[in-house]
Amino acid sequence: MSTSTKWLNEVKWDENGLVPVIAQEASTGDVLMFAWMNREALQRTAETGNAIYWSRSRRKLWHKGEESGHVQKVVELRIDCDNDVVLMKVEQVGGIACHTGRHSCFFQKYLADGRWETVEPVLKDPKDIYS
Repeated sequence: MSTSTKWLNEVKWDENGLVPVIAQEASTGDVLMFAWMNREALQRTAETGNAIYWSRSRRKLWHKGEESGHVQKVVELRIDCDNDVVLMKVEQVGGIACHTGRHSCFFQKYLADGRWETVEPVLKDPKDIYS
């Protein structure tokens, strides 16, 4: 793999030095989650082949699955037409991407009557994941 980081200069980072990232399951096309990366996170993700995000609340790098074991192995990285959103196609180890114990963080569906309905089951109780 090239050690050049010129490709990172093509990313349009926001005023906080971050870029939004969509994690999509490579095998199914399911959107798993949305998160943020800074330059170091994106570079290390590309170098290691494992998803590493930037936690805005903790102000540090977050290795997806470091506590849960539900790592994301990167299959492909793409950038959108404006160079300001990253799409990361991944293999979701363990089948759980969400801290709620679900496959996807997008488990609530809007209904015509103005309610959100949970449409995906909890695959594993979060207490059993993070204990």
